[in-house]
Amino acid sequence: MTDRKTELAGNLARVEDRISAACAAAGRPRQDVTLIVVTKTYPASDVRLLADLGVRQVAENRDQDAAPKAAECADLPLSWHFVGQLQTNKVRSVASYADVVQSIDRKRLVDALSTAAVRGGRELGCLIQVAFDAESGERSGRGGVAPDGVAELADALAQAQGLRLQGLMTVAPLAGPYAGRPRAAFDRLMEISSSLRAAHPAATMVSAGMSTDLEDAVAAGATHVRVGTAVLGVRPRLR
Repeated sequence: MTDRKTELAGNLARVEDRISAACAAAGRPRQDVTLIVVTKTYPASDVRLLADLGVRQVAENRDQDAAPKAAECADLPLSWHFVGQLQTNKVRSVASYADVVQSIDRKRLVDALSTAAVRGGRELGCLIQVAFDAESGERSGRGGVAPDGVAELADALAQAQGLRLQGLMTVAPLAGPYAGRPRAAFDRLMEISSSLRAAHPAATMVSAGMSTDLEDAVAAGATHVRVGTAVLGVRPRLR
């Protein structure tokens, strides 16, 4: 193996050990938690190495990086997740390669994605991003809708052509009552998920936890964790 592939293999093994240990501590089967590797700022060559090492789920947060990378890696058996704030002028591009959009936080975005998905003959999985630092009825500056906006957005998603409501996503907040309390935030996300599933039984996906707090997410019940730095290393500075 190349030096980089060896490095990535070692990092993946350490992350796998952490997820396995967290599952064991929570009394959950290891297969209940899916690893998504966040490859933002890293080249397509790293994505190819990760695919060689068995990674099947990758995530990006900027369309200008993701679109060419997804095209270059189109021959690989990968599912692409878009996890960043999504502007409507980027929707058509994102809808052409993303399998899952995890950052749905407003009705206008639902409408634009639906139009783009139908036009492209695709069906996109969608997660509603919940922001625990947003005021009631508002969106966070970092993306995400306040918890009390989830139900209305879920209904809109469920009715939108070309889109499939799969569940919820959050990022541990830096402000508000849950700042510095990722486990509490993730526990609250699971409560919201339970309410969502009552109305939309197929919306079972819960994406939470990153390199620094994946154990808290697994303990709370997350089905997917999004890990970047712990697999790929400290990210290069953004252009």
